[in-house]
Formats: sequence, C-alpha cells, structure tokens
Amino acid sequence: MKKKSLLDLNRLELQDFRAIPKRPIILFADQIRSGHNIGSLFRIADSFLLESIYLSEYCVKPPHPEIEKSAIGSTNSVAWEAVADSVNCLKDLQNKGYQIIGIEQTDQSQSLEKFKVDLNAKYVLIFGNEVNGISQPILNTVDACIEIPQFGTKHSLNVSVAAGIVVWHFLGIH
Repeated sequence: MKKKSLLDLNRLELQDFRAIPKRPIILFADQIRSGHNIGSLFRIADSFLLESIYLSEYCVKPPHPEIEKSAIGSTNSVAWEAVADSVNCLKDLQNKGYQIIGIEQTDQSQSLEKFKVDLNAKYVLIFGNEVNGISQPILNTVDACIEIPQFGTKHSLNVSVAAGIVVWHFLGIH
C-alpha cells in the first residue's frame, strides 16, 4: 500500500472547478466566530462540490489568516456571500425552493439518521454559533431541525465536525 500522489488524486484546476455543476446545498453560518470553523466549512464545500456558503452578520469572513489556515485556498474556489439580514436571506432562499434545515438540538429536532434526504431537493444547512447555537430568529425560519445523535457526557460537537457528518448524510452516499 502507498499513499496517492498529487497526480494520482486528479485534482481539478480552479477554473474547471468553478465551471462544473455543484450540488444544490448551501452551508449557512449563523454568527460563527471561529476562523477555523469557517475555514473548515469552505473546505467541506469544496471537497463535496457544494453550491455555496452564506456567512451571517457577526461571522468572521475572508480574508482572514485563521480562515485561510484551515480553508487551504478553498475561499477562492467556493462561492460565498456575506449576509446583512439573515432572516430575509433565508426567506428569499425558501421562495427559491430551498428547504431550510437547522442543525440544532430543539424540542422538535429529528435524529439525523431518520431524516430522509430528497436527492432532488435544494437545501440550506444552518450551523450556529459555537456557544449559543442557532439564534432564535433564524430558528423561527427553518422548515425542520435535525440533530446528530450523541451518547457521551458532552452533547455538542465542533461546528466543523458536525458539518462534515451532516453533509455526508445529505449527499446520500451510505
């Protein structure tokens, strides 16, 4: 066994990456302050050909050294938008046919493994602040909330870890 070389990995050039169709999944960051987490969202979006990332008010935004450290250049390949009014933005996306899904522990959340993904649907996946989660005004706009089952003494995951798990589920590759 040997590791694949960069040539073996067959990576796309930036212009080719931008031109190919993306999966209709938007990652929406609600007041995420960690540059590491934002950079990881960019890297996830690049790795899995996601449509774009929306960064709400109060999110750390590119260019930022902490973002670039974990994004490793994917801020240049992934489409992104800074949002001035998150609630109106999400309502506009709903009007364009996107299902708005909060990744949050609420009294109405369903477990991730029970959430049936429609591979023909368009989704916005909302990830909240590292301490407070998704803000209530944003929660009021969602079509559904899902949570990742956890079994230990801690009942939260780092944003970047949660995003990787949820995106993998939404790709339908099981």
